[in-house]
Amino acid sequence: MKKIISLIIGCSLALAGAALAQQQDEQQPPSKTKHAPEKTRATEAQPRPNAAKPQERPANQTGTVKQRSATNEHNATNERSANERGATNATSTEKGRKTHAGHEAANAESNASDQSTGGAANEPRAGKNRKERASEESANTEKTRKNQQAEQQRNQQTEQSTERKPGQGVNQPAAQAGTAPANPATNQQNAQANAGAKVKKPAPQQVQQAKSQVANFKAQPKPQQVPSVTFNQNYRIEGSDRWQGHQYQVFRSYQPQWHDQGWYHSHYNNVVLIGGGYYFFNNGYWFPAWGYSASAQYYPYDGPIYAGHGAEPPDKVIAQTQDLLQQMGYYKGEVDGLLGPMTRDALTAYQADQGLTQTAAIDQPTLDSLGLA
Repeated sequence: MKKIISLIIGCSLALAGAALAQQQDEQQPPSKTKHAPEKTRATEAQPRPNAAKPQERPANQTGTVKQRSATNEHNATNERSANERGATNATSTEKGRKTHAGHEAANAESNASDQSTGGAANEPRAGKNRKERASEESANTEKTRKNQQAEQQRNQQTEQSTERKPGQGVNQPAAQAGTAPANPATNQQNAQANAGAKVKKPAPQQVQQAKSQVANFKAQPKPQQVPSVTFNQNYRIEGSDRWQGHQYQVFRSYQPQWHDQGWYHSHYNNVVLIGGGYYFFNNGYWFPAWGYSASAQYYPYDGPIYAGHGAEPPDKVIAQTQDLLQQMGYYKGEVDGLLGPMTRDALTAYQADQGLTQTAAIDQPTLDSLGLA
């Protein structure tokens, strides 16, 4: 800073000297300046009579000498100013180099410090990150476990709250049971749980009660409430071809037959009139005896009815089944001993809840499940 101030002062002095010299040059008369050399040459040409005359030449050349002195001083001042400026520039350049070198050295030291401390700083950070990740994974695992437990509890509660009353069937939506699944996954699990849920089978005392109530039961035809089917020799039980198992073979192979009384008595020992139609018993099943009597052709259901080897009449077997299904809430109709549409719907719902093949008929697996076989 001092050098800069000195440089400014020197430049100001140089400019002031130059201005002063210029003013002196302008004030001197041109004739004196122009003729001074000629007068000097004339004086030199004349003989000097004594030694005093040569002293007059310096007096006559005073203006010229002053002018030259001023010019030399101005030049010297300019040269000093130039030198000072050069020295100042050199100093500034040197100072800039030193400053730049200092910055480079500082940057190098900073980079070296960062590099030297980076590893040490990163190692704890990496360790910290590993710990944080481990902690997060542990927290996520715990959260997942808690969610699974909560979901299991919700499923259990849902199963309890959505447990259908017997007779509702499996096709009714869960919303009718008073609950809504939390999400699609829960809905699917609830559907699977409901599909596999087993409704309690009737208690032995219920079975005994149903049997005792219909001990002397006799079915009566009701064609207005339960219409009769008609004979069709090409009839096949719908869907029976998909029923798997030997218990359903009789349904898969069933085909109505039309014969007279003599043919039936020659082939079967047990032929009875039940609820307006004749049935014959064969190997644990009752079948419609189509053609046995023209006046008794009332059959609400065209197909086998399982009764077991006890050979109880079909109307009693149907009435016992209706009574148990009614106690369990599946059947809402009258116990009439007729295998009509309402009874078949109740059988379908019960079979679905028990995981049985939905035949809508009284078959061996259904009767075994009810405890009536």
